[in-house]
Amino acid sequence: MDEIDRDPTRDAAFALLSAVLDKHRPLDQAIDQLGKRDVPARDRAAGHRIAASVLRHLGTLDAALETHLTKAPPAKIRHVLRIGAAQALFLGAPPHAAVSTSVALAHAVGMGKFAGLVNAVLRRVTAAGPATLDAFDQPRLDTPSWLWASWGKDARAIAVAHRAEAPLDLSILPGSEPPEGGIILPNATIRLPTGTDVTTLPGFTGATLWVQDAAAAMPARLFGDVEGRRVLDLCAAPGGKTMQLAAAGARVTALDRDGRRLDRLRQNCARMGMDVDVVTADALAWRPNEPFDTILLDAPCSATGTIRRHPEIPHLRRPADIDDCAAMQDRLLDAASAMLAPGGTLVYAVCSLQDEEGHGRVAAASARLGLIRAPLAAGDVPGLATAITPQGDLRTHPGLWPEWGGMDGFYAARLTRPA
Repeated sequence: MDEIDRDPTRDAAFALLSAVLDKHRPLDQAIDQLGKRDVPARDRAAGHRIAASVLRHLGTLDAALETHLTKAPPAKIRHVLRIGAAQALFLGAPPHAAVSTSVALAHAVGMGKFAGLVNAVLRRVTAAGPATLDAFDQPRLDTPSWLWASWGKDARAIAVAHRAEAPLDLSILPGSEPPEGGIILPNATIRLPTGTDVTTLPGFTGATLWVQDAAAAMPARLFGDVEGRRVLDLCAAPGGKTMQLAAAGARVTALDRDGRRLDRLRQNCARMGMDVDVVTADALAWRPNEPFDTILLDAPCSATGTIRRHPEIPHLRRPADIDDCAAMQDRLLDAASAMLAPGGTLVYAVCSLQDEEGHGRVAAASARLGLIRAPLAAGDVPGLATAITPQGDLRTHPGLWPEWGGMDGFYAARLTRPA
């Protein structure tokens, strides 16, 4: 093929899809690699949109393509077909464009001998159009069976919510004007439409706001009034909760072992003019000179609560990953408990939908460490009383607040150490 036939957007989409599905790399990491290869930002963004759509609807796309295939194509051609079908069925591309760019992509990735197959299959798919999707249970097809089973009665509501991109959620400084056109959610988060560029908002340059999902904004609020209090934010980077605590008047120590992510935290706090004590250390080994009365542990986890924002997660995670995460969370809870003063409050949180990483970890920590639950009340979580568990913890999922566009999946529990 001549270079003129190359489409940098589809090339980028193919590279991203291959990185995730063949090399098992996170999508953000794959995008960074494109930047190092000097792929223009416009093509990276457009390629990301296509690849994310493929990942979000992967099961449905494969089912739609399967009806027109007599045998399994090579992996590269399957990716090409998925890209073409996603453009036609979910992204509104004209049929001829979805077909022609996919045929060109087959040549571009060295699979020109399959160009005829790509042309024939995608012509049939585009001829049927989006109506062909009506025959499929799309939420179920797009969710791995082990995840669907783990989400129980909420599985369908969660899977339906995953089919749409997440809106832009913001936290703002107390007393600041919300951005024009924003919806004020019950927990005071400001929500703007999907695709809004935060850097174009006056409050971004004016240092009055930062990006933070509505559910992610809840754990730090479970302490109540923190003005003047010493607060330890463990596993703090990139700093959304750190800024939330600092904005409420707390004296925050933000600790994380990842120096590069802490650089982002420093930059974010500097933009907001917030004075935060930043510590680069492993929470499992570091200990303060004196214990803290208030500790937030937003622990590393499987991140299955953020699939709307990271559609590659269902295709990267395996059941064994949950066990590994749970073991790390136990160690971090042990460390946090050792740093907590008698009578102090620890909030444990994870952006996971998996019960093993939420209730299971808190139940084990309570038995092992003698920590006591301080159950939540409706006033602690405005607009989310139905998300309080029978044990008094918070459990959000993407199917909540459907009238406003959902939220991330989060678990949080408030614990105290006996005096």
